[in-house]
Amino acid sequence: MLSLSRLILRGVVAVFALTGAMGHAAPMAQLAQLAPEQPGAVVQGRPRIGLVLSGGGARGLAHVGVLKVLERERIPVDVIAGTSMGAIVGGLYASGLSAQDVETEVLKLDWNNVFATRVDRRELSQRRKEQDFEVSPLIEIGIGGDGLKAPLGSVSSRGLEAHLRRLTLSARQVKDFDQLPTPFRAVATDMETGKAVILHDGDLATALRSSMSVPGVFSPLEVNGRILGDGGLVNNTPVDVARAMGAQRLIVVNIGTPLSKRDTLNSLTGVTAQMINILTEQNVQLSLRTLKSDDILIAPEMAGMSSADFDKAREFMLRGELQAEALVLRMQDLKLSEEQYAAWKAQRKQREASPAPLAFVRFEGTEITQPQVRSDVLASQPGQLFDLAKAEHDITVLAATGDYQRTDYRLVKGPQGEGLVFDLEDKPWGPDYLQLGLDFSADNRGRSAFNLKLVHNRHWLDSHGSEWRNFVRLGTAPALGSEWYRPMDWRLPDGLSGFVAVSGLTQRRTLSYFSNPNGRLSANIDRDVTGLNLEAGVNWRELGEWRLGWIREDWRDAPSLTAADYNLPQSVQRWNEQGLRLRMVFDQLDHAYFPTRGWRLEGRWVQGHRYQSSTAEASQSGAMRYLDLQGQFAKSWGLHTLQGYARLGLSDGAQPLVPRWGLGGFQQLSGYAPFQVSGDQVALLRLGYQVRITDLALTRGVFVGGSVELGNAWDHVEDVWRGAKRKGFSLYLGADTAFGPVYAAVVTSPGVGSTVMLFVGRP
Repeated sequence: MLSLSRLILRGVVAVFALTGAMGHAAPMAQLAQLAPEQPGAVVQGRPRIGLVLSGGGARGLAHVGVLKVLERERIPVDVIAGTSMGAIVGGLYASGLSAQDVETEVLKLDWNNVFATRVDRRELSQRRKEQDFEVSPLIEIGIGGDGLKAPLGSVSSRGLEAHLRRLTLSARQVKDFDQLPTPFRAVATDMETGKAVILHDGDLATALRSSMSVPGVFSPLEVNGRILGDGGLVNNTPVDVARAMGAQRLIVVNIGTPLSKRDTLNSLTGVTAQMINILTEQNVQLSLRTLKSDDILIAPEMAGMSSADFDKAREFMLRGELQAEALVLRMQDLKLSEEQYAAWKAQRKQREASPAPLAFVRFEGTEITQPQVRSDVLASQPGQLFDLAKAEHDITVLAATGDYQRTDYRLVKGPQGEGLVFDLEDKPWGPDYLQLGLDFSADNRGRSAFNLKLVHNRHWLDSHGSEWRNFVRLGTAPALGSEWYRPMDWRLPDGLSGFVAVSGLTQRRTLSYFSNPNGRLSANIDRDVTGLNLEAGVNWRELGEWRLGWIREDWRDAPSLTAADYNLPQSVQRWNEQGLRLRMVFDQLDHAYFPTRGWRLEGRWVQGHRYQSSTAEASQSGAMRYLDLQGQFAKSWGLHTLQGYARLGLSDGAQPLVPRWGLGGFQQLSGYAPFQVSGDQVALLRLGYQVRITDLALTRGVFVGGSVELGNAWDHVEDVWRGAKRKGFSLYLGADTAFGPVYAAVVTSPGVGSTVMLFVGRP
């Protein structure tokens, strides 16, 4: 969720500020060791110019505007030192990109997805998608022998890493950063010792990502045995690093976060953030005091703009450009002639490597999973020419499994030639995961319900990728379920893959039964269902799945309250159903709740036998079959979304006294209570509209919407859709939060009147 990412970046990122240093700069001995062979040498009869770019999160995008002015004024840059976002902008420029190139790439980015905690929902397997309807995917903790474990980062860096990898491909064969078109250094922090780490060689994309490993936001990276965090913690404005590279004149761009005002110091978070910002500012000032009279300090004015405002990229770059232009006169002595500058630009032109067939494709980093078992689902294969789009698709496929904290790729040289390595990092809090969920509803008619849900998932039980899923629900409708799921080793064309599954579920719910939907309550029925399923299925890539198997369900209906004028048998009724079930689900919705685009189809067909017994009546048995089909779509135009939904439930054969299907509840014939309209056959059509009105902390957005519904229930198949139809209408204000959907709604039906509802979770 963009708003969740933004909140975290405003909080944790602001606390660490991406700008600060809580330690000291690297020792001068280390800096001298990393300097070029001839520090201080004059370049073409002019002073060696160093560019220093500080950290600052989104504020660091102002560096791009400064670079544009330097290019426009023909001011060369001989060495670059950067921290955090300054390292990213500086590293991209050092790799051979122009300022215009960097600006174009920044403006192309969809920041909603760059920091998304997982891949687009439509890219997930159907198994992962279905879990979204039970609990929010954004809250996940690990469990192990040493207790509960929280994620190391609250925001995913996968999108950022993919962009860095793509933009630095031209420099993939450069291991010494002095050999880049412009010599470069990035500053990171050794999270074990607290010392500065000056990154001067290795993989450029990894170095840039390491420098921006903000603790609590982005997980730290392990590089060459060291756990690296954000460089701003120790040296946010690396003036000394640039001097050690031989720079004689410095252009320093400081865009650090300023100290907060009095009105923010009324909370623990605000005071803590201010304390760290004070330490940060002191460290930055120590670096700035070392500047000489002929060095240039550029400090863009960015009042009211935070380190988390990535959606203001254009404005940040403009602020940097304006401040650099204001100081152009002080930099005139650094300016080159058109011929000299053209020669300088030619020297730093990107050196593109000719593509060659991949000599190998392998996986590194994971100790828990066996991704090579499923390598055939990847688009990149040995013998093919490297394709950027395929590689990015493949890391998305790997990330969609939910097993990895990081998914990255590298092109590396081997004895047989250049190959593709997928760099994977297992989630340190896996492979056992816990998720919590909540369902709550209340209305002005005095009806309420509450359920607390706990889901446990164990990934990679064996080398085949088997999984074990457990589900517990406590409250108004208690339930307990478990499923063992095993992928098969065989594969079919077009991404088809098989699996087998064994599952069981027991649950109880209280049904409010109305013999006349517009009349009074006839009875409350406590319905218990226990089922066992043995299934084999086929996944079709990320589109969906088919399942076919044997099922057995044991049912029990027990009246707990019966109206005096309704003649319902007071006996407990029991029956079991068993037979074959064909089930399919295809889901391409972008979100489980408040979808804005995509579609979903699901259906069940059961053919089998039903055996019924009662404490007051003779036993009976017979054939039974039923069909349940549902479909929905969503299509958007800007902030406006049109949604459609249809359902058809048909059944035949022996039936219980209380019908199988029920309608009622929010957008299921709004105005009626759940199951108030019931029958052995049901049909429903719904047309809905929603508009996103604003963002809110911890949400994907706030929506206003409504729906019109038409449907009914019938006793016999031949009567479906005959006669009068019941109508329902809803108007709601909702938010898709990190804890699940939240709604406040007014629902009405001509048959039963209006109801005001408030609920969290599944409607």
